[in-house]
Amino acid sequence: MTGAKHGTGEESVTLDLLKRKMDEFAKERDWEKFHSPRNLLLALVGEVGELSEIFQWKGEVPKGLPDWKEEEKTHLGEELSDVLLYLIRLSDICGIDLEKAALRKIELNALKYPANPCKGSSDNGGD
Repeated sequence: MTGAKHGTGEESVTLDLLKRKMDEFAKERDWEKFHSPRNLLLALVGEVGELSEIFQWKGEVPKGLPDWKEEEKTHLGEELSDVLLYLIRLSDICGIDLEKAALRKIELNALKYPANPCKGSSDNGGD
């Protein structure tokens, strides 16, 4: 995926664009030496923990988060972004094309969990 322009003149957000921005960000700060796969994975796990804390005491939450305050949704967006950005950076440092890997995984899950036998079952989560 490349950063194509759309009608508003803004660049589309793609994994490739985010990968390049994360690379530039690290280079500008001379942080590349810290971005080993292990360090990035541990940072990712920490961010997943922060994301989990947001939901920790809320019980089941309806789709769309209708009862959440805007500040809570903004905070959730920030933590989701942290997870996404570390995942993108980790895949880049490991030399994994995350777009292709994700599409392949969806195809593998479709074979592993055919639509008809699993329809309506909770045993179709993919791993």
